[in-house]
Amino acid sequence: MKNVEFQGMYVVVQGKGILKIIVFLLFFLIMVFSLSGILTSLQPAYHPMSSSVNQVSMNVDGKLLYQIMGWENHHFLSVEHGMTSSPKLTNILFNLMNNISLNDPRSFFGRELPGFYEYDGKIVVAGEGTNYTNMPIESAPPGEILKEEREASLQNLEETNQPKAEEKPVTPGVSTGGHKVVYFYFTHNREAYLPYLKGVTNPNLAYHSQINVTKVGDELKRRLGENGIGAELDKTDVMGNLVKKGLTMVSAYKESSDDVQTAMTKNRDLHYFIDVHRDSRRKAQTTVTISGKPYAKLAFIIGGKNPNYEKNLKLATELHQLIKKKYGDGLSRGVIIKQASTDNGLYNQELSSNSILVEFGGVDNTFEELYRTADALADAFSEYYWQAEKVNQGSPQPASKQ
Repeated sequence: MKNVEFQGMYVVVQGKGILKIIVFLLFFLIMVFSLSGILTSLQPAYHPMSSSVNQVSMNVDGKLLYQIMGWENHHFLSVEHGMTSSPKLTNILFNLMNNISLNDPRSFFGRELPGFYEYDGKIVVAGEGTNYTNMPIESAPPGEILKEEREASLQNLEETNQPKAEEKPVTPGVSTGGHKVVYFYFTHNREAYLPYLKGVTNPNLAYHSQINVTKVGDELKRRLGENGIGAELDKTDVMGNLVKKGLTMVSAYKESSDDVQTAMTKNRDLHYFIDVHRDSRRKAQTTVTISGKPYAKLAFIIGGKNPNYEKNLKLATELHQLIKKKYGDGLSRGVIIKQASTDNGLYNQELSSNSILVEFGGVDNTFEELYRTADALADAFSEYYWQAEKVNQGSPQPASKQ
């Protein structure tokens, strides 16, 4: 101990205390540099990625945070009925360290079983009959299929024609005044339907450059127009561009993202962005009969890796509910969040809070069924859109009386 005098005032300095502080700082610095060295020396496959950190943070849900606050203020626990006094720390630490939930075996098997990640989504709103065994599957075609110039012959082309316009066109009470406010695009634009591919029975081969899911977009645009809503249809051959650039299907969403951003820059009126797809499920799971007529089922997919996915989720949920109200519980398979590490998990939905992905039917559906469903979604969306216009006066979507 050493006494130091400053103008009549004595300050006592503990030599051992200073030594302890210095040792602690040195030890801390050594630990930081050692840890940094270990992390940078790891193979790239073992580097901690932002997606890993995001996955860990998603395991800390609102209920857990509420319980943690209850440790300090027991009033929180008394207000929330059924809330336990405290979570099990062992379960929390195990979950955070391994991203494996003891309450959800899918979090473990999803890493070990090939293809299991397809079922690693979360059903937020389930339509009739929807469960974890029949969720939509986004299967990529074999690489050689994309590269082959020769395609399957077509058949039943008369069925691909859009429904004829009524003799007396529907005149909506309001319109977007010539402004296009909805943007339809097709990341997997060559997804096709087996009834129109001659000699093709394998669902993994249901792809064609001409007769494909983009024709569903034609009907969506037509029907929205009848309801006074202008839409832009982007039929860019995304999958063809991948082949030209020597890329694989993994890069499909990056390719279509560039198209979406270009459209957003060119047309500031665009406010809703809908990526139209076709599911790989078979007809029994993708078809429903309503009032004696077959319809192709819908499924709304939301990317859980988008940190602001809640607004997109809200839009999809409200559309699901409107379809349910208009057509019963069966046309929409529900709203599903996908965020598996082996899946895209964004689907370009980080670009807009009004962006969704919609699966239209499966490989066995016909365009007659698909067009009915397109009309149903367009009518539900129109009701949602014009109701939102009434609530949000002064929004960027102009509405003019006819």
